[in-house]
Amino acid sequence: MADINFSARVPRSADAPEEAPGGSEPIWDVIELLFFAYRDFVGDPDHVLERFGFGRAHHRVLHFVNRNPGMKVADLLDILKITKQSLGRVLKQLIDQGYVVQKAGPNDRRQRLLYVTPKGETLALKLAGLQTERIAAALAGLGPGADETARRFLAAMINPEDRDEVLRLIARGNRLHRARP
Repeated sequence: MADINFSARVPRSADAPEEAPGGSEPIWDVIELLFFAYRDFVGDPDHVLERFGFGRAHHRVLHFVNRNPGMKVADLLDILKITKQSLGRVLKQLIDQGYVVQKAGPNDRRQRLLYVTPKGETLALKLAGLQTERIAAALAGLGPGADETARRFLAAMINPEDRDEVLRLIARGNRLHRARP
């Protein structure tokens, strides 16, 4: 296997396109690595989901509902940044096929709270396991502290106005899953 060499910046020729915002050449290699990494990161679960007639939206719903039992539909809409109509279609399929249940809120019966069923949890964990294997393999060869560097990099990629809320959501999910029997 050939070594992969990355240069920080490729010199611009006279006929090169205009510079990226901020006056620097686009970081083409990192941009493309993110595209390909995402393709493969979601590709593993995509193959499993195809067997159920599900897609990436189903995966995201299962993931977040599994990590945040009792999540409000409104909160899920905020996280996924999809239309109510799109979420409604995906939720209906997951509910009809027994992966998610919807319950009324204890104080406000208009609230719709979402929970995965045992079947939904099994599928969510299978998909997360595939992604965990890919991440662990990638981090294994990078040396000590690579996981923390990756976390800081990915957190820094989140829009600053959303970052604190995202980190709170992740921390909440971690607490909930550590507390499960």
